[in-house]
Amino acid sequence: MPRTEATRLPELMSHNRADLDRLLASTVLGHVGFVDDDHPVVLPTAVVRWDDQLLIHGSTGSRWLRAIATGQPVSVSIAAIDGVLIARSAFESALLYRSAVLFGTFTPLTGTDKETALDILTDRIAPGRVAELRRPTARELAATLLLAMPIRQWSIRVLDDWPHDPADDVAGPAWAGQVRLGTPPLTVLDAPDLRPGIPTPPSATAIHGIR
Repeated sequence: MPRTEATRLPELMSHNRADLDRLLASTVLGHVGFVDDDHPVVLPTAVVRWDDQLLIHGSTGSRWLRAIATGQPVSVSIAAIDGVLIARSAFESALLYRSAVLFGTFTPLTGTDKETALDILTDRIAPGRVAELRRPTARELAATLLLAMPIRQWSIRVLDDWPHDPADDVAGPAWAGQVRLGTPPLTVLDAPDLRPGIPTPPSATAIHGIR
């Protein structure tokens, strides 16, 4: 079975490239997994999409970046938390999220491709910043390692749903719904099957800082 095929809850999986692009447009934090000296390693770094490539960068002195620049297989995981699904039991509750895993190999960019990729990465993190800055010096470019991985093998899993509580729980006194994170910072939504008269609990409005 391909690594991008789900073995559990396949209905949450997507192979729609637009879903992946939306996720990459909403966050710049990724985690790169690889094997170093026969040990698994996962490290966080900024990730930015450039057309059909995933970009990462860092110092040429970085041992782990130099290691994956040799073309060894890697995985990159990217996730965004959109909220909390609050069911009428802890068992049925969950995070609302989008999560992707990409597989491939990174190769170094050089010359004009490297400079263009650095501009794209800079403007993705701070839009419009490149126009405000001087150009990188030859020394700065030489000290920077810019790696690109083709976006070819990947999958994305999305959970954006309402509670699916059993009838006995729906008939009970507990509140259920969604707490959405974003703008505005917190939006609390009652579940469609919430019985009238059940108030929003303090625990729902206290959710913050989990992103």
